[in-house]
Amino acid sequence: MEISCKSEYALLALIELAIAYESKEPLQIRQISVQQNIPDRYLEQLLAMLRRGGIVRSQRGAKGGYLLAREPWKITLFEILACLEGFDTQPIDQETALKSGKTLEGAVICEIWHEAQEAANAVFQKYTLKDLCERRDARRQLDFMYYI
Repeated sequence: MEISCKSEYALLALIELAIAYESKEPLQIRQISVQQNIPDRYLEQLLAMLRRGGIVRSQRGAKGGYLLAREPWKITLFEILACLEGFDTQPIDQETALKSGKTLEGAVICEIWHEAQEAANAVFQKYTLKDLCERRDARRQLDFMYYI
């Protein structure tokens, strides 16, 4: 499994919004774009998806921009990825797979694939935006300590 470019860019943007959460100041697309090297137009589309998913909110006006819709410790990676990638959270059993025209072997493969996806989803549900920020800060601290 690989993270899609869409999800990676969205997570990078959300980390920036999580860092700015305490200040209550919205970030403009251009600020996030420059900070994380994300194309403006693409970021605009991603933030629109995240807004529709209730993860971010926009603020209009001269000092407008984007803010997290909730606290960073309440937004899981699963919620973000489900919004962007449209995860199917319904289990696939052998009977359902067979009814959809799969062979018995194809149904078994689908079951195993779904089991792997459920394991990945459990990890995504375990971590929040705050966790990403804390890991980032810890790595930054380690890098700083290394160069002293």
